[in-house]
Amino acid sequence: MTRPSTTTWPSLRVSDWTDTRDTLHMWTQIVGKIRMAHAPLVNHWWQVTLYVSPRGLTTSTIPHRSGAFEIEFDFVGHQLEIRSSDGGTRSVPLRPMPVAEFYTRVLDALDRLGIEAPIRPHPNEVDPAIPFAEDHTHASYDSEPATLFWRQLLQADRVIGEFRSHFVGKVSPVHFFWGGMDLACTRFSGRPAPPHPGGAPNCGDWVMVEGYSRELSSCGFWPGGGEEGAFYSYAYPGPDGFADRPAGPDGAFFSTEFQQFLLPYEAARTASDPDRVVTEFLHATYDAAADLGRWDRAALEDDPFRWNTDPAARQGNDAG
Repeated sequence: MTRPSTTTWPSLRVSDWTDTRDTLHMWTQIVGKIRMAHAPLVNHWWQVTLYVSPRGLTTSTIPHRSGAFEIEFDFVGHQLEIRSSDGGTRSVPLRPMPVAEFYTRVLDALDRLGIEAPIRPHPNEVDPAIPFAEDHTHASYDSEPATLFWRQLLQADRVIGEFRSHFVGKVSPVHFFWGGMDLACTRFSGRPAPPHPGGAPNCGDWVMVEGYSRELSSCGFWPGGGEEGAFYSYAYPGPDGFADRPAGPDGAFFSTEFQQFLLPYEAARTASDPDRVVTEFLHATYDAAADLGRWDRAALEDDPFRWNTDPAARQGNDAG
């Protein structure tokens, strides 16, 4: 097999890695549910997510008794690494294997570290929802596209993170939701939202009610919606006229199928300045949500470089 490309904005056709993507989706659900089992509830389920790391996707620190542990998908070395604050470590190789085998191996590794994993052993937001211990259908893992997907996430995480910095109101981290297998960042107006109707497959409506309990504008990246995935942006509740607002750069559009704005990843990747294209999309679609939704933008936004232009601040930085 050829070595993975290190191109900054790599090309990865969704159709070329569907089987690996679907297996990896189930693997991330298992790891995400383990984090959820040990972490206290944070609004909108922020405690369940994974984060882009320098080598893959990580749970970050998970509290456990008086210590902590971390689980990381290493898409460079292709190992699932489990590290405990007491010094214990275990690894599970990332290679072709059924979800059932991966599930057994992960639970065994945790057990050897003295860590419990009391999770509901079924996936969410997919149909059919095959119990993890019985899933011999999803068994693919091709290391090259797995690495390329992580490199896509690296770029998305970086650009969305810069976009996040312009907002000083309530805003989520840039984090990976394993239910939908997407990287997301959500801004909030500060006002309550009407109860969400739910409807996600194999996921209680109450889950969506918590997730969408406040008025929001959300953006992110997921491996769908385009030949190579897509950046997305939506508002809840969607204000009148939202779908008719300009989506920003060439190639971006409002999808009636998904009821959100989409920018195909390939439209950004092939642009002369991908960062600028994605940033334009994120700002244009947020502007539509905030303006039409009558958000108090003056109170919620600020210049992330505001201290860089202050002579006193520069002097303080120089002194440091």
